[in-house]
Amino acid sequence: MPGQEKAKAKAEQLKGKAKEAAGRIVDDERLTAEGRAERIRGDIRETGGKTKDTLET
Repeated sequence: MPGQEKAKAKAEQLKGKAKEAAGRIVDDERLTAEGRAERIRGDIRETGGKTKDTLET
């Protein structure tokens, strides 16, 4: 997984975690759900990159 893709996945995960935490603090279910979805997108992007790396070798 190239560094740029990995960094993008990690950034998306961190941004999602932050939104999720903020949503919990202010008791905003929508913000919590958005954060969770963003974090999961980052997880999927990272997993996809790892799978791609594995298949290339």
